[in-house]
Amino acid sequence: MSLDKILSISGKPGLYQILTQTRTGAVVESLNDKKRITVGAHSNISILSEIAIYTLTEEVPLRDVLKAIKDKYKGAQTEISHKASKIELEEFFFEILPEYDEDRVYASDIKKVIQWYNILQKNNLLESLEEEEETADVSEEE
Repeated sequence: MSLDKILSISGKPGLYQILTQTRTGAVVESLNDKKRITVGAHSNISILSEIAIYTLTEEVPLRDVLKAIKDKYKGAQTEISHKASKIELEEFFFEILPEYDEDRVYASDIKKVIQWYNILQKNNLLESLEEEEETADVSEEE
């Protein structure tokens, strides 16, 4: 499953998978507890494939940041909790993305990235990061 089908809903914890779209929104399933809910078009939804992290020179797609975390931890859960202190979170993120923009990337953003990575890892969805990259490489060559 690609990051195009995984989303975050403002005001709701965790990540969700899109099951089907309706006229007024979508039916989604929580990756945490597998409960299904309907979200309306008025909900603030962020699709993971469209999220990027600010650096000093460019915006790095979330997929690349998650892949860097996966490489560092060899596909295992992170050693740092999303509940760690602001300083610990920033130190962790500097190891992953040394040029991230400290002024525009907040501790709350880093918490989300760590939490999302751990949810994707727990649900065996990190392999999709590799598949998406290969698909992007093939389409760029054509």
